[in-house]
Amino acid sequence: MTDVLAAGSPGTAPAPPQAPTPDEVLAALDPEQRAAATSLDGPLCILAGAGTGKTRAITHRIAYAVLSGRWQAQTVLAVTFTTRAAGEMRTRLRELGVTGVQARTFHSAALRQARYFWPQVYHSELPPIVSSKLRFVAEAAARCRVPADLAGRRDLAGEIEWAKVSNVRPDDYPTLAAKAGRQLAGYDAATVSHVFAAYEEIRRDRGQIDLEDVLLCAVALLADAPKVAAAIRSQYRHFVVDEYQDVSPVQQTLLDLWLGDRSDVCVVGDASQTIYSFAGASPSYLLDFTRRHQDATVVRLERDYRSTPQVVKVANGLLAGARGEASRHRLTLRAQRPDGPPPVFTEYADEVEEADAVARAVQRLASRGTPLREIAVLFRVNAQSEAFEQALAERGVRYLVRGAERFFDRPEVREAIVLLRGSVRAAETSGAGLVADVHAVLAATGWTPEPPTGSGAVRERWESLVALASLAADLAKERPDADLATFVALVEERVAAQHAPAADGVTLATLHAAKGLEWDAVFLTGIHEGTVPITYAETPDQVEEERRLLYVGVTRAREHLSISWSRSRTPGGRGRRSPSRFLSAVRPKGGAASDAGSAGTAGERGGRKATTRSVARCRSCGQPLHDASERKVGRCAECPATYDEAMFERLRGWRLEQAQEQRVPAYCVFTDATLIAIAEARPSAQSELAVIPGVGATKLARYADAVLAICGGDALDEAADPDS
Repeated sequence: MTDVLAAGSPGTAPAPPQAPTPDEVLAALDPEQRAAATSLDGPLCILAGAGTGKTRAITHRIAYAVLSGRWQAQTVLAVTFTTRAAGEMRTRLRELGVTGVQARTFHSAALRQARYFWPQVYHSELPPIVSSKLRFVAEAAARCRVPADLAGRRDLAGEIEWAKVSNVRPDDYPTLAAKAGRQLAGYDAATVSHVFAAYEEIRRDRGQIDLEDVLLCAVALLADAPKVAAAIRSQYRHFVVDEYQDVSPVQQTLLDLWLGDRSDVCVVGDASQTIYSFAGASPSYLLDFTRRHQDATVVRLERDYRSTPQVVKVANGLLAGARGEASRHRLTLRAQRPDGPPPVFTEYADEVEEADAVARAVQRLASRGTPLREIAVLFRVNAQSEAFEQALAERGVRYLVRGAERFFDRPEVREAIVLLRGSVRAAETSGAGLVADVHAVLAATGWTPEPPTGSGAVRERWESLVALASLAADLAKERPDADLATFVALVEERVAAQHAPAADGVTLATLHAAKGLEWDAVFLTGIHEGTVPITYAETPDQVEEERRLLYVGVTRAREHLSISWSRSRTPGGRGRRSPSRFLSAVRPKGGAASDAGSAGTAGERGGRKATTRSVARCRSCGQPLHDASERKVGRCAECPATYDEAMFERLRGWRLEQAQEQRVPAYCVFTDATLIAIAEARPSAQSELAVIPGVGATKLARYADAVLAICGGDALDEAADPDS
């Protein structure tokens, strides 16, 4: 039978390099990895800790089986959970001289099979996939008269996804959600059930399916059409499932149907990295694998090649107190790298101080040679990002916020790739080299090498395009003769593998978004009770998942690790917060902070607590200022303004001109609060302007002359009388 997945797929690759011998494949592995690679018969369970080389083990296992003649590449189906991971698997196999193996996500494999077989069974094309689930959820909520802002729509969409991958129908949702301990803030179970039912009705009326339906369609084909099941089982005889701790009930059902009565399956996972139970993932399939397959071979990978012994000690310490089902298969990592700097644990007075200290530490690391792209600031929820964005921006440090959207799916990236292809076809080159040519193409989209002054969508768009520019610069260094056509070919290859380029900026990301990534230096921030574990983690299982989430964060660090928290949210607030309970077993005894010294991290010297920032008070009434905008202007919102309104209006007019010229929102130049603070202070020198909150180094360099001119009396008088 023709390979139903291979045609036109990323699995079809250029000719591989000279293939190694089977013995050479095995020679590159440690003893445990080699044991996994040579276990080719029957069920295999690889328990792989963070940084232990699981991808190396499974790709070398496949390569060894194919190159030794035990397997045919076309009969292997390897599935994982992200397109990036699947692309990396294909790339590594190609480097080992093996092509033809299908390495895909569960959804991609299911979609390929459903599109191929659906017309044969149901005599119609597979329905199109919903382009915007949130739009359908919004329509469903409106139909049910349920108020839902953007955050609410996302929460409802997430709950619908959980229900569908868990085989929960709308009518059964209230009962089964209660049994599973599901609680959605702002919505009771009956309301979710009604919105879920309306969503399904709208989707059916439009004749569309969502990604969860793709899995269900593949399951239906295999379960209801024996010929389809026989064809797929004939095609695929060897299965590999990566990140097995994250499978959902529907995905496990699909895997069982692929296998039939066979047991030639290798699963790879780590129960201590199960962090997606809210999306339907369950570690029970990994934990119970040897019960279902009593003849299974089990291999434990515990040699950590990623992190220093100091980081590994913290990771192991976190799991030492783990409880519950997932702790049954806890792995104890053994560091293989040389010693590194000690992890730093620091307490701050408030979130503003914490963000500022982290930004300073990032600058120190960068000044000592750590590339910005090798530094990450991680937090529990997206809302924590803003303080770090502002602190980094004020110090002129480039950063990027990592979201859920795939890099090559972003509109600005797609537009840039179209323009790059067009330039290659038209042979448009400047003669100044690859970097200049790429910059010229990106400039057509409105991009400039200098970062925008604001945040939000404008910043994210710039980050995407600067990543492409950085990729061109890297290629030019590696291959000085590379031209635009070479660059476009590289981009096309990365699109196929979903291998996004990394811009030279600090990564800001949630702990969930950091899964599967690693950096030289990692700052884990906001690690206090109420955030880690999150307040709505009420059951023992939910609390344990929060512990695992922190473990995932710790194991992202190769060398430098900083963990911090703050006593209060705002300066002057009551310091009621306490560090996360999970830190009690791993923090140094006798102090809240430890020296970061050479690591350039955020701790204070000598193991002292971070100094407490003085409380900002209103210049008029003397009361503490808690709101960020109040702190900027130096007075309470209730107290009368003391600034020159004419100067403020002149500053606003200048800001509007700057915003229009740069094509950014006005607040990206300066916020109203910062303009008011400037008008209040009437600075006459750069040193006076520099101390005003909201005026960082980048904005000072860009705008100081104009702002000081406006603040000068003569400049104001001249501006007021255009004929003078």
